[in-house]
Amino acid sequence: MEGKHEGEGEQQAGKKPVRVWIDMCADMFHFGHANALRQAKQMGDVLVVGIHPDEEIIRNKGPPVMNQDERLAVVKACKWVDEVTLDAPYQTTLATLDKFNIDFAVHGEDISVNSDGTDSYEEVKKAGRFKLIKRTTGVSTTDLVGRMLLLTKNHFNRSPAEAAESLPDQLPRPKPVAFSSRILYLFSNGRSPKEGDRVGYIDGGWDLFHAGHVEALKQARAMCDYLMVGVHSDQDINRSRGSNYPIMNLNERALCVLSCRYVDEVIIGAPWGISEDDLTNLRISLVLHGDERDQYYPLPSADDPYAAAKKLGIFQEIKYSQGLSTTSIVDRIIHHRLTYEKRNKDREARDRQIAEQQAQPKPAPQ
Repeated sequence: MEGKHEGEGEQQAGKKPVRVWIDMCADMFHFGHANALRQAKQMGDVLVVGIHPDEEIIRNKGPPVMNQDERLAVVKACKWVDEVTLDAPYQTTLATLDKFNIDFAVHGEDISVNSDGTDSYEEVKKAGRFKLIKRTTGVSTTDLVGRMLLLTKNHFNRSPAEAAESLPDQLPRPKPVAFSSRILYLFSNGRSPKEGDRVGYIDGGWDLFHAGHVEALKQARAMCDYLMVGVHSDQDINRSRGSNYPIMNLNERALCVLSCRYVDEVIIGAPWGISEDDLTNLRISLVLHGDERDQYYPLPSADDPYAAAKKLGIFQEIKYSQGLSTTSIVDRIIHHRLTYEKRNKDREARDRQIAEQQAQPKPAPQ
């Protein structure tokens, strides 16, 4: 049972549980999505998440990067989520809330509009069944797609050294996210391994946190009582992958991993290779290795990162990605570059128009 932190919904004995609805695309799942789900869960007892199906997103925003099954899997694995459904039209209606026995819907401070420019929450707002949560700034799906559009297909056919030589000086890296101990506390489970627990460890980049990562963590957690997850530094990943990797920076990747229900603890900036001393000090009795990391270039002159675990006989491989990887996601963007460039430009133009409309002074009441 994961720990409770301040503000989390507590159902009082004998009272009907408060059911909260939040709907989203959850495309390119990031810590802003996770933080919205955390805040929504705080406002009631049961959090129901509606995932917009592919056809609804295409009609209102343009094509998603991840398909509906991939998006559903990641949201379902978020530790603040109780129920998930794909029966979530882009226009949030009272009929939808009633169908799922919902008390009220929540959404961030950024306005959500339909393809015709109308407020997609207008009906539930008028009925008094809507509440606002704070929007997490600094990351968005549009931003992540923009970062990937900076890559070229050639980057994947070169060594890190060759890619680095051809990389434009002006190509930006993901900016650091304001990262406080409070956000770590709010995302953490608040528990330590108990005496006798089998502590497992799995490491990786966890870039563009996706359904393949979720499956790996689910498998890993089933093999131990307490799962530690190592998240490699931006520098190690960039030395390994080259080009403009990672797409997400360390803080963004760590918070995504922390939001997963299968994870008990995260080691931020984990070493590329875990030593025998690390294994002893952290009481790790099982080290797991997933198959996406096979696509990484090895670090120059690096020893086997799992040598210590293999020596102790506690190393085990798991297969999980089923064709889904960070590289394959970037490939989707590369192969449909013009479509996503247009989608991003349209979204940015629409956001500017909405911001300008909101900034205009409202007429004084007569």
